[in-house]
Amino acid sequence: MRQSGHLFGVTPKLAGAGVSAAGRPRLSVRLMVGLLYLKHAYNESDDSVCERWAESVYFQYFCGEDYFQPRLPCDPTNLVRFRQALGEAGVEELLATTIAAAVQMKAVTPLEFERVIVDTTVQEKASAYPTDSRLLEVARARLVQLAQRAGLTLKQTYEREGKSLRRRAGGYAHAKQFKRLRRVLKRQRTVLGRLLRDIERKLTGATRERLAQLRVWLERAWRICRQRPKDKGKLYALHAPEVECIGKGKARQPYEFGVKVSLPITEKQGLIIGARAFPGNPYDGHTLAEQLEQSSILLQDVPGAPQPKTVLVDLGFRGVDADVSSVHLIHQGKHKTLTRTQRRWLKRRQAIEPIIGRVKHDHGMRRCWLKGANRRCATRGAVCCWL
Repeated sequence: MRQSGHLFGVTPKLAGAGVSAAGRPRLSVRLMVGLLYLKHAYNESDDSVCERWAESVYFQYFCGEDYFQPRLPCDPTNLVRFRQALGEAGVEELLATTIAAAVQMKAVTPLEFERVIVDTTVQEKASAYPTDSRLLEVARARLVQLAQRAGLTLKQTYEREGKSLRRRAGGYAHAKQFKRLRRVLKRQRTVLGRLLRDIERKLTGATRERLAQLRVWLERAWRICRQRPKDKGKLYALHAPEVECIGKGKARQPYEFGVKVSLPITEKQGLIIGARAFPGNPYDGHTLAEQLEQSSILLQDVPGAPQPKTVLVDLGFRGVDADVSSVHLIHQGKHKTLTRTQRRWLKRRQAIEPIIGRVKHDHGMRRCWLKGANRRCATRGAVCCWL
């Protein structure tokens, strides 16, 4: 197996990611980076991309092998560790290398980077739709499970009643019998509150490790028990407290639950030149300065590539001209003051919509399956979009 640390011009800084002087020698960076590219280019999981690598001559040649090897390239968990070692900076360096490769292959000319299109979308988290009834029942079941693992003897688990209440709530919601639904939700909150107080009284009997784990889940369960429909800062997923409710004005899907992601592309060829997630659901216009900063940094390593000078956006980016004074912002709100050439440029703004759709459906940005507030999945999807 080759031990070269370079893939399409990957710098030595990336080649040194995760280097340790002790233990088993690491796998080649070319192999691991190649597996990440193939994973997102073909929308595979860690397990399936390793299995497909063992069967495909083309996959092995792409990863730098000289001969066909009918075996797994590595354990799938090695990809998890490699992503953690790369970090956000390492994945952005991969994206910069991809942009440079596109210029070298003449898929895009350097002058095209002067004019870009920027838009935001939502990368959903892998969680079910957060109805109040479901959240209350999931919190009850999870707390019972953790308490039993910690060796706590509960006065009552409410398992049979909890399942019955969940079914009744679903039926009442479907029939639009909201008074009955509210009574069921009130009973579910009562059941969850009783269970929480019972566990808190008996926490002294748990070990220190179990106690620390229980306190985290108790805090989240109390939030679910006390929150109301009109509250701010609600908890939408018990296992993922970082999930936010984002409305993008879609008739088919008024609200999405995840994190806001910004993507810039070139105006002519549609090459993605950046990807960044923005926790906290900020206004679209307030994400533009950070996104342009990332794109400028990535384009520094591309020979002959100028910095973006003109940005085409939708009306969600109005009112931020002072924040991005280094570029000329063009949107529909300025239509009367635009020249004929600029109006022609503005007609290309919609070209970013199919790019976003492709990144979501074909390259793993539709749902983020990573644990925690991870900001790198959007960038990895963008790395492989043009392959």
